This record gives sequence, structure tokens and C-alpha cells, in this order.
Amino acid sequence: MRRAVSRWELVGFSINDVIGSGVYLLPAAAAASLGSASTGAVVLAGLAVLLLVLCFAEAASYFDKPGSAYLYTREAFGELVGFQVGWMTWLARVASVASLSVGFSRALGYLWPSAKEGFGQSLAIAIPLMLLTAINIVGVKGGARTAVFLAVTKTVPLLIFIGVGVFFVSTPLALSVVPRADGDLGETVLLLLFAYAGFENTAAPAGEFKNPRRDVPFALVVQIGVVTLIYTAVQWVTLGTLPGVIESKTPLADAAARFLGGWGGLLMTVGGVLSILGTNSNTVLAGPRYLYALARDGFGPAALATLHPRFRTPAVAILVQTGIALPLAFSGSFEFLATLSVVARLATYFGTAVAVPVLRRKLAQPANAFRIPGGPVIPFAAASLCVVFAMSAERKNLIAGAIALSIGFVLYRFQRRPDGKVVLE
Repeated sequence: MRRAVSRWELVGFSINDVIGSGVYLLPAAAAASLGSASTGAVVLAGLAVLLLVLCFAEAASYFDKPGSAYLYTREAFGELVGFQVGWMTWLARVASVASLSVGFSRALGYLWPSAKEGFGQSLAIAIPLMLLTAINIVGVKGGARTAVFLAVTKTVPLLIFIGVGVFFVSTPLALSVVPRADGDLGETVLLLLFAYAGFENTAAPAGEFKNPRRDVPFALVVQIGVVTLIYTAVQWVTLGTLPGVIESKTPLADAAARFLGGWGGLLMTVGGVLSILGTNSNTVLAGPRYLYALARDGFGPAALATLHPRFRTPAVAILVQTGIALPLAFSGSFEFLATLSVVARLATYFGTAVAVPVLRRKLAQPANAFRIPGGPVIPFAAASLCVVFAMSAERKNLIAGAIALSIGFVLYRFQRRPDGKVVLE
């Protein structure tokens, strides 16, 4: 692979993966269950996710190959556990590409009504996805720069919202939001977690970063700091400028329209569209690297482990992922896979957290590697956090995860030998 992505491009890539459409819905949803306390909850969620981020940062500092959590758990616990984590993570990526593509068409529908249905919706789904696929086949540098560009374009509207809105905040209004009596606290806990999700994919293309052992931990820590500040400020401004925030379906656009006028609502609508596109850009880049890493270790067709002779990208894996996600997006049948995202992400987080102490014992830590202070305390706390989050998951999420894991056990038994033949383990 061609090592072409620099440290600050990686920071932009990481931020782009985390800030998505969720921030545009979070203020109302969190306030519905927590009221004015939702601002503090956003901060606490950022600190909780920091525990997971630190585990990924240390694990990433041991490796310079693609695969992220698949690589960490495989090295720590063997091929079966690693395969299941990689398999579940990739399934979630496919569902994410499909759902984000549909979400983009629906968000674009506010600006171009024809994108909501029929042929116009098909175009709004297919054209951006095919364009992102082509960019990532041509080179990881182009994919990373696209991610950075989209990270900037999606962040600027939020910074304008915060920078102007803070002068219009009514503190009494922000502190007087009363939660609904029927608010679902467990669902809100998961919502807060997944508002920060996406950081786990930062290291997926590590084989194409200039200095992944140093730069991935740096990007992860910078990202969680930036995102927590933005999310907290957005929550505070929205609560303090939008009466009846709980009832709003587009809280940021509605709040911006109050203190910026009609163009403010349009700005936040455009920002929401770009947020979805930016997150999908990262998913199109990162997802195929899981496929590539799995195939390189003998799981799946050998073609998935090949690189384009000119561009040095996993072109076959990129095309396969898009070839699966596009029909799912058109049909809407990705929704079952989307229910996997809770279990898949928690498996990824839990696996990496418990892998860190094992990696410390098994591998020699490189010079200047990132090391979490406190021994096993933070990895243990991060793993415990995953258990708490799992207890908040809906039954349908757990059932979907169990089905996917069962399929994974079957697929694991069909592994290619170095000579290319499939063996039944």
C-alpha cells in the first residue's frame, strides 16, 4: 500500500467520521429524556467515550497495518475472535453505507424535493456513492482529502451556529427545559454513545498512513476533544435559543432561523446534508480495508486481498462493498443490518478494550508508543462501560447481533490456505 496520508489529514478524517447527522438531531432527542441536564450529559458522554478512544489509541500504536479492531483482537485472542469482530464491523459498514446514502437523499429532499422519491431519489443515492467509490479507487490520498474537505464544510455551519448563537442564549431558558415523562433513558444513553461513534474506523486504513503508530493516537485524542467541545456548545445554544426544543424535528435549523433568520435555517439544512455525505465518504474509504484485512488472512475470496496495480488501493474490496450497499439502499432491506450497528460497535469497543492489557504482555511496545496511564484501570473501565451500554440495547439489536455472530461462526470455518484452497477448520 502507498503511505500517503499525513497527520493532519488523519485528524480531519477522524473528525469527519464522528460528526454526522446525529448532531443535528441530538439536542431535541437528549432534551426529551434529560431536559436541561442534557448539556452535562453530552460532556459526560464525551468523557466516557474518551476511555474507549484511549484504548484504541494505545492499540493502534502497536501496528502499522490496516484492520483496526479486527487486527487488535486477532493478535490478542486469536483468529476466531478477530474474525468475528472484523465480520461484525464490516457488516455494520455495509449497512452504514446503505443507510447514509438513503439518508442523504432524504436530507437533499429539503433542498431538491425530487430527491425524496422515484427516479430522483435513485439518482441522489447512486451518483454520490459512485463518485465516492471512484475517488477512493483512484487513491487513498484523494479519499482522505475529500474527507478533510467534507469535514471542514460540515463543521463550518456548526461553528457559525455556535459563534453567533452563543450571544442569543437565554440562560433561564436553557436551564428550564423539562424532560418528557415518557422519555426513554436507555435509548438516550445509546444515542449519546453513538453520537460519538465512528472513531473506531480511524485506524482501518493504517497501512496507507505515513506514520500510523504515532499519528493515529494523536488524531484520536484531538478528535474526541474537538467533537466534545462542538457537541456541548451546540446543545447549550440550542436549549438556550429554541423554546419547545423537545418538539422540534429539526432543532438546529429551527434555532438558527430564530437568531440568523431564514438563511440560518438553510445553512443548517445544507450542513446536515454535507454531514451525511462526509460520514459516507469515510465509510466508503474505511469499510473496504476491513474486507482487505480479512481476505489477506484467508477469509473470503483472494481477489479481495489484491491491490490495484497503479493506484495501490484495495479496488476490488471497494467495488464489492459498493456493489452490495447500492442494491440494499435501493431496496430498503438494509434496515435489518442497521440494527446490527449497536451490537457490532459494542463488540468492537469491548474487544479492543480487553485486548489492550493482552497486547501489552504479548508485544514489545515500539519506541515513543502511546501508553494509557493507570495500568489496567482505563481498559477495565472502558470494557465495563460497554457492558452498561449493551444492557441499554433493544432486544431486536441483540437478536440481530446473535444471528450475525452465528453466521460468522459458519463463515469462519471456510478459510483459504496459502495455496488458495479452501479448508474446513
